[in-house]
Amino acid sequence: MNLWLWNLAEALLMVGLAPLATAVVKRFKARLQNRRGPPLLQSYRDLAKLFAKQPVLAEHASWVFRTAPYVIFAATALAAAIVPVILVAMPLTAAADVIALVALLALARFFTALAAMDVGTAFGGMGASREMTFAALTEPAMLMSIFVLSIAAHSTNMTAMIDTVLNSGLSLRPSLAFALAALVLVAIAETGRIPVDNPATHLELTMVHEAMILEYSGRYLALIEWANQIKLLLFATLLLNLFFPWGMAQTADAVSLLIAAASWLGKLLVLFVLLALFETWMAKMRIFRVPEYLGLAFLLAILGMLSHYILEVGV
Repeated sequence: MNLWLWNLAEALLMVGLAPLATAVVKRFKARLQNRRGPPLLQSYRDLAKLFAKQPVLAEHASWVFRTAPYVIFAATALAAAIVPVILVAMPLTAAADVIALVALLALARFFTALAAMDVGTAFGGMGASREMTFAALTEPAMLMSIFVLSIAAHSTNMTAMIDTVLNSGLSLRPSLAFALAALVLVAIAETGRIPVDNPATHLELTMVHEAMILEYSGRYLALIEWANQIKLLLFATLLLNLFFPWGMAQTADAVSLLIAAASWLGKLLVLFVLLALFETWMAKMRIFRVPEYLGLAFLLAILGMLSHYILEVGV
């Protein structure tokens, strides 16, 4: 029962800190560009303002359009709940694996695209088409990169993969380097960051995710924006805890949990600084170059798989 309560607390922590994580990235990015940037609590204020507004629905919007935000938020929050954050062994992680994680994210993407096409606007159809096209490339690359770890752990369970990395210690493993690079590229694409997408603009020729939610307002838009913020924190935690799990608590005592929480927050800050540096340095690529970018991610994942069999299993 204590582990289930801790699992619930970790899920609430991910959901609650997601707006703050997005605000931290914006603040770091603004400082690098010699701007003051928004306050750290601005994301919470924006969500509260949207929740207080009455949503405006399109004339031909069906129940799909009204139900999609709740499904998107619930699927993303549940995906965050099955990712180990502070404690390695969690009940939901034992019940679900990385395949279930990808399936939950795919469910949220499917309802986002479905709601975009439900209204029948040109922007919605364009964004849904682009999103599903890119999803056909991101999901295989994500699965293949994580499978490199799962083969070493002989399991698709995230707890088993984290235990394998922890027990192997610090060692030079080319397969993990390739898998990490592939997952980083996939995470940037999945969260709609530069150079794949720019969440700060609404240019109709380059929009992918923003084009699908232009018709939303009020609490519906708040739920979708909150889900996107959770997704950013989810992928950041997934990258850190699968490839750099040192500092995570293996027992549920107070000292280990405090050390693990401090380690997680510290690694997140470092990762967000690197993300802000990368987005400041890079420019957004043309929309027709995104398949090449995602193809590179899949190629790196394949190289990780091959190097695992050639250099590690062969030895």
